[in-house]
Amino acid sequence: MANQKRLFLLDAFALIFRGYYALIKNPRINSKGQDTSAIMGFTNSLFDVIRREKPDHLAVCFDKGGSKARTEMFEEYKANRDETPQAIRDAIPYIKSILTAMHIPCIELEGLEADDIIGTLAKQAEKENYQVFMVTPDKDFGQLVSENVFMYRPARMGNAIEIWGIPEIQKRFGVERPEQVIDYLGMMGDASDNIPGLPGVGDKTAKKFITQFDSMEGLLANTDQLKGKMKEKVIANAELGRLSRKLATIFTDCDVQFNEEEYELSKPDVEGVVEIFKELEFRRLTDQFIKMFNEGGESGGGLTTPAATSEKKKEAKSPAGAGQFSLFGNDTSKEDVSAENFTGYKNLENTSHLYQLIEPGMATQLFLKKLNTQTSVCFDTETTSLDTFEAELVGIAFSWEKGKGYYLPIPEDQEEAKNILEPLKEFFSNPKIQKIGQNLKYDIKVLAHYEIEVSEPFFDTMLAHYVINPDMRHNMEVLAETYLNYSPKPITDLIGKKGKNQKTMRSVALEEQKEYAVEDADITYQLKEFFDKELEETQTKKLYEEMELPLLKVLAEMELEGIHVNREFLKTLSDVLETDILSLEKTIYEEAGEEFNIGSPKQLGEILFGKLELVDKPKKTKTGQYSTGEEVLSYLADEHQIIRDVLAWRGLVKLKNTYVDALPEQIEPKTGRVHTDYMQTVAATGRLSSNNPNLQNIPIRTERGREVRKAFIPRDENHILLAADYSQIELRIIAALSEEETMIKAFKDGEDIHASTAAKVFDVPLEEVTREQRSNAKTVNFGIIYGVSAFGLSNQTDLSRSESKELIETYYKTYPKLRDYMDEQVHFARENGYVETVMGRRRYLKDINAKNNIVRSAAERNAVNAPIQGSAADIIKVAMINIQRKLKENKYRSKMLLQVHDELIFDVHKEELEALQKMVKQEMEHAFELSVPLDVEIGTGENWLEAH
Repeated sequence: MANQKRLFLLDAFALIFRGYYALIKNPRINSKGQDTSAIMGFTNSLFDVIRREKPDHLAVCFDKGGSKARTEMFEEYKANRDETPQAIRDAIPYIKSILTAMHIPCIELEGLEADDIIGTLAKQAEKENYQVFMVTPDKDFGQLVSENVFMYRPARMGNAIEIWGIPEIQKRFGVERPEQVIDYLGMMGDASDNIPGLPGVGDKTAKKFITQFDSMEGLLANTDQLKGKMKEKVIANAELGRLSRKLATIFTDCDVQFNEEEYELSKPDVEGVVEIFKELEFRRLTDQFIKMFNEGGESGGGLTTPAATSEKKKEAKSPAGAGQFSLFGNDTSKEDVSAENFTGYKNLENTSHLYQLIEPGMATQLFLKKLNTQTSVCFDTETTSLDTFEAELVGIAFSWEKGKGYYLPIPEDQEEAKNILEPLKEFFSNPKIQKIGQNLKYDIKVLAHYEIEVSEPFFDTMLAHYVINPDMRHNMEVLAETYLNYSPKPITDLIGKKGKNQKTMRSVALEEQKEYAVEDADITYQLKEFFDKELEETQTKKLYEEMELPLLKVLAEMELEGIHVNREFLKTLSDVLETDILSLEKTIYEEAGEEFNIGSPKQLGEILFGKLELVDKPKKTKTGQYSTGEEVLSYLADEHQIIRDVLAWRGLVKLKNTYVDALPEQIEPKTGRVHTDYMQTVAATGRLSSNNPNLQNIPIRTERGREVRKAFIPRDENHILLAADYSQIELRIIAALSEEETMIKAFKDGEDIHASTAAKVFDVPLEEVTREQRSNAKTVNFGIIYGVSAFGLSNQTDLSRSESKELIETYYKTYPKLRDYMDEQVHFARENGYVETVMGRRRYLKDINAKNNIVRSAAERNAVNAPIQGSAADIIKVAMINIQRKLKENKYRSKMLLQVHDELIFDVHKEELEALQKMVKQEMEHAFELSVPLDVEIGTGENWLEAH
């Protein structure tokens, strides 16, 4: 068996979907606005297999047109699946092009699924003495496993690859023989494929039946041994069970032929692959590819199955040259193409540069003299930590000319450090020198701890790119590789990967520090030159210079200030919550009739839907477990007390763990306050996001959630908290943008907009509007912005689906210009590819013309709500800039501390309270002039809840 060859068959769509959804929260968008997540996910899986296993033979199998045979058997087969996302459809031609250039066969046949093609090829290759590895996360392939056919489940979310042979299949499915997996799937059904299975039979019952009766037919022949409801269900649904078994059976006799020569892994068309990768902007994958197929790569670990023969292991550990090996033998002759010929990426090693270390004495004096005569300088701090309160300066790099720069090391001794930094204050405070950086807010905060104030004008490359292309990533590595064709040195090359063995910058050799740090400053300087032009071209320079850059300094000052937190109050609240949680647990156990782990989705699902049978057809996850997600339970909450109690329990546990117990740990010892970080470059709408801790997600709809706000208090007895909140700003914006006179008049007359809307849509006098009518009108008012449907409205109110539909139709008749505005926004987006806020912030909508209705509808909703959400975000940003300027100009002792959605929180000196209230209200209400007046509600108190 030592010479047994190995064939790897990849299930294309399973890996493509898996890659796409793995990145769904942080999709990979390139500079053209193209979502490349699916291509990247699949290619990563492909490369991982090649790199680890160095297969002899490999092919990729695709579905084409669905399974004709199964659809003929059962019309509803896979009918429940959503339409394929447009990004995946767009990805397929690219993936096939990559495979073609790599000389890897793509196997597909009309009317067949990849499962059937893989099943057929696997059995053919097995007969020809191959070991076959079916590369897929899909459990259904377990039925094909044999002595020489394995399931190869790719690594995911930090979990290692898994290789399932016969023992693993026996353990996973509770079967003796892999072919019994077909019976298991037939009994249990498969929600993802819409295979019905036997009603009431889940994972445990299917395994029990397999053990007891051996097969589906064995079960159906012995129904006399069953009892009660289960017996009735199995007898009544015998044919459904047989049909389900047929649907779950993977075909192994398709019209496809294993071709040993064609499937052999051969040397790819390197140039062709790299060209595709360049178009997609796959920088890391290009480097990986070149290493794998030209200059070698890291030796893979090999399989932990009989396939991992000693010969294979020796081959993998017999590298050519300096620890490198080639996938195609150890020949590194001239025929191999060097990476730089194709990647085009410049780096420290292959790019001419002059980076100088600034020595003490005369060299420092000359440097300072030169520095202070510049008009635009990029600087970058090197520190010991990403936490600005812990970070110590190790050095500062400067650059004001491409390819050139300087590095000034900063000693550990604080007195020595201050002596070196003192002369730099002239540069940092000079209003005539533009300071350039990548994420300048971090550097400003670090330098503030050394009593150095960095004065405007600024240029932040991360912020500039966010304004130009909000949907793409903005870290320097991506920007440098995308726009400068340059690959910067990773920090991990100097200090190692995260973990207990990671070094700090202080322990890195000075020469390495200098090269790394000045490269960052040099590259950032070059990016600035590039983005200057891009801001002009995208017409976003005004937004950048007048809003985002000034806000950067405001946020830095707010973050440095922080807010006081009452530790003792949180400890008391934690104890109260613990009592509430234990009380709820006891109630839930009584309702369930037993104790179980409420936090375990598996155990909870078994109780709610297995034991208590709260619904006839419970929703299941892809792994076959009952789905107990928030959406599922919320939908059922009105009907079942136990579900209401479970949701309440979850809410309290999350509140306790995420905020009440976590907040005291986040109090900075040096200040006694918590200092949230505001991220300017995360939300494409322009909204700020808050991190470490996230103060924007503190729940306020429940009494216990609101209690958390009591923990935020003024600095001392001479101060009081003030909360200033925009009232219904998004509704005011949509009224102004749509020019809807009825709504504008209601706002101008100071009417309660929800009562006013209710009076009009329910056709009753304003004074006769009921509480329920106002509540329903409020739901529609806010829901319209987000494209609420009749189904969605009925879920959020006590209205039926038909009543909700009628209410929405009446609403649009009442406010006709609102519907016109929404249609115009969608039309504008279709024509231009983007929409804009009142201040010109663009939101690009790449899916606005997608063929997939679900994907396109989401883009259409964004076309309406992005300008509204974004305009609200822009307006509060302008208010913050103006208020902070006034606070400084008038030398207020009061401080602006937090921004939470449409609300600003201030720590106000009591002597300044009256003046500050007037100033804040004035600045917020006049931050931007709309045809509708902006209204700000102001409150004060000894804690945030009281002030709000």
